[in-house]
Amino acid sequence: MPCIYTKLIHIKMQKSIITILGARPQFVKAAAVSRAIKKHNNLKEIIVHTGQHFDANMSDIFFTEMEIPRPNYMLNINSLSHGAMTGRMIEEIEKILIKEQPNYVLVYGDTNSTLAGALAAKKLHIKVIHVEAGLRSFNMAMPEEINRILTDRISDILICPTTTAIDNLKREGFDNFDIRIEQSGDVMQDAAIFYSQKSAEKSIVKSANNLVDGAYVLATIHRQENTDDNDRLCSIIEALNTINSQQRVVVPIHPRTRKIIAEKGINVDFSLIDPIGYFDMLELIKGSKLVMTDSGGLQKEAFFFGKKCITFRDETEWVELVTGGFNTITGADKDKIVEAFKNSINKSCDFAVNLYGGGMAADRIAEILAEK
Repeated sequence: MPCIYTKLIHIKMQKSIITILGARPQFVKAAAVSRAIKKHNNLKEIIVHTGQHFDANMSDIFFTEMEIPRPNYMLNINSLSHGAMTGRMIEEIEKILIKEQPNYVLVYGDTNSTLAGALAAKKLHIKVIHVEAGLRSFNMAMPEEINRILTDRISDILICPTTTAIDNLKREGFDNFDIRIEQSGDVMQDAAIFYSQKSAEKSIVKSANNLVDGAYVLATIHRQENTDDNDRLCSIIEALNTINSQQRVVVPIHPRTRKIIAEKGINVDFSLIDPIGYFDMLELIKGSKLVMTDSGGLQKEAFFFGKKCITFRDETEWVELVTGGFNTITGADKDKIVEAFKNSINKSCDFAVNLYGGGMAADRIAEILAEK
């Protein structure tokens, strides 16, 4: 009888956390935090996948190989306008929150799923925890910027990856709000470290494409501001064509972007390969001479593996990489891109500096959640 009583007390004292996810990168980040949460007996996690970025590769192999927790709820909300999507998500998430009655709702980053989860929770007076809080691109034309600002403002605990993120919040007056601000480091670094050995064992992307370590530049183009603007897209591709004449350029390309290039008859001299998974991307980064991208996450992953980066954007949330000389912002200007390549290719950088927590961010987040 005492054993049963002890078990009941333990269950009663558990904190219930509902994690809201909507995009594949969020699952990779959440996997790191979920592993850390499992170390604490007083924490119970329930995962909700909104389906915002539906991905056929989100299959049994994806969950099994990457050891990512399967969602407890799958909402299948996608392919809608921003307003319709966010509204539907709020409605469906609210039903789950009423049913489960969690202590906290945990959201990541800056997607529509992030904002919907935060709004649904706040309306029900459930505490909101925002991981990757305080990031700012200072470009209000980006839906992500709106999502992250609004989510920060209504959250109860803001978990920031960097001191820059904390400084952003302080400049916006968050010290005057009844909000707890913590610095954890970046969970993407946790994930990169954890999966690096697995990717080395499982990925065949380099051998399949005849790629030799240190003998190619890895580039990606996916942001709509680049792919849907003919002048920007042509300028980036012309720059990559020029660079390819000096160093092989490899670009994993989304079918939509490939279609745009074909329809507009844009000449491509570099290597286009099919879209790749997370393991393959890690291996391509590790083997590259340099990374060129318009992705937010890839800018950091390049740093994690000691690779310099050139970014085809007009701004970045990861300003510490720019100030530290690890990343160069060029926009879509061909001449600036080519010049940045020339300057970066043989430039030396001290990648030993600890900007993102050194792989301990998930444990820090779980400790914050587990506090009595």
